[in-house]
Amino acid sequence: MASGCSELESAIEILVRKFYDYAKRKGKNDKMNKKEFREMVAKELPHVLTNTQNKEAANKLIQSLDLDEDGKISFDEYWTLIGEIALKLSQQMAMQYQERH
Repeated sequence: MASGCSELESAIEILVRKFYDYAKRKGKNDKMNKKEFREMVAKELPHVLTNTQNKEAANKLIQSLDLDEDGKISFDEYWTLIGEIALKLSQQMAMQYQERH
């Protein structure tokens, strides 16, 4: 993207790029395998998701996101995770806003 991106455009670009950074590690760039997904969660989301170092917890997360049950995470399935995280953050921010006003 162009260097003059807005903050929101940059944030979206980073989210997309991070998926492909991890999905390309094994030569396939359309899906992350379980190992790639666990690595991405542990490195990129350690403060948002609990038990990111726990293999069993990460596998349960994969299973809940893996709608086509192929054992891999597609971009659409990854985006579901991003949406769930954003929703929880939005709810926390709304509560903080209400407490201040």
